[in-house]
Amino acid sequence: MIHILFWICVLLFFSFFFRVEGISFGSVFRFSAFLLPVTIGTTYSFIYHLIPKYLLPKKYLRFALFTGYALIISTVFIIISSFYGLIISLNLNWTDSFPTSKSLFYIMITVYLVVVIASAFSLLKYNYSASAKNEELKNRILEAQLKLKEQELEYLKIQIHPHFLFNTLNTIYGLSLSNSEKTPEMILQLSELLDYILYQTRKPLVQLKDEINHIKNYINLEKKRFQDNLTIDFNCSEIPSNIEIAPMLLLPFVENSFKHGKNSDGKLKISIRLNLKNEFMEFEVMNSKDPAKLPSETKGIGLENIQRRLDILYGRSSELIVQNNRDSYKVFLKINTAKTPNDVL
Repeated sequence: MIHILFWICVLLFFSFFFRVEGISFGSVFRFSAFLLPVTIGTTYSFIYHLIPKYLLPKKYLRFALFTGYALIISTVFIIISSFYGLIISLNLNWTDSFPTSKSLFYIMITVYLVVVIASAFSLLKYNYSASAKNEELKNRILEAQLKLKEQELEYLKIQIHPHFLFNTLNTIYGLSLSNSEKTPEMILQLSELLDYILYQTRKPLVQLKDEINHIKNYINLEKKRFQDNLTIDFNCSEIPSNIEIAPMLLLPFVENSFKHGKNSDGKLKISIRLNLKNEFMEFEVMNSKDPAKLPSETKGIGLENIQRRLDILYGRSSELIVQNNRDSYKVFLKINTAKTPNDVL
């Protein structure tokens, strides 16, 4: 329907443009009607064949070549259409003056003007369609990447939880062998930790205060296991309740320090610092270690896991530095708490 209306408008345009004083509108209309088929054919050749097949795929040489062919062929048909249009519209009366006064050049210019305008609208349509498709494809790619990141995060969390639980159960098992009275209390503390791990960590963000409380809970568990063999220093600045981080980012560092931190005489020294400076949280864990151990033996299996989670959740808004010295192991984590994981994703 739109095409029909467009070509009716073109026919009326031709009739207006070719009109000469003294010539009836009907004669001009019939003459214009003879030019309409070659105009339609040339236009559709460009918008449905030459442009999509050669111009848009950037085959410029072929497009120029076939455009030249199209212009030559259309010029021939314009001349033929004009000739027969003059004869029929004037009823074989050559004495009257008619559009030849406009000259064949103006007739060709008029026809090609319509072709150019239609081709321009066609290009705009193709560009708009391509932009819409690219935007839709971009959104689908971003959505797929987001889902992959979410699935990867869930997989990384699954890896952390059994690792943490295994080490904690070993602690309780050691106390249960000696029938320690502290075993029930440790089981209660473990249940609180399990509640945090199984339920609270499903949230995208948790209060930093809650993360620190569960670190303290875990330290209390380990104190009962190590007793006099443990020296721990935990300094933490005051934490506002509005500070939030991704769950289970800090706890594994502390857990690894207990697991890999024994030195040659069985003693364990751990130092933990947490400071808030403007928008940044700085978390540092340093533990003693046996100098005889190889570097790979003191590396927690969850460290690469946490680094990957940091990359996904915080990107450049986080910094993780690991120092594996001869008699100590130090982890330094810095996070911009003003940047939430949603900002990065």
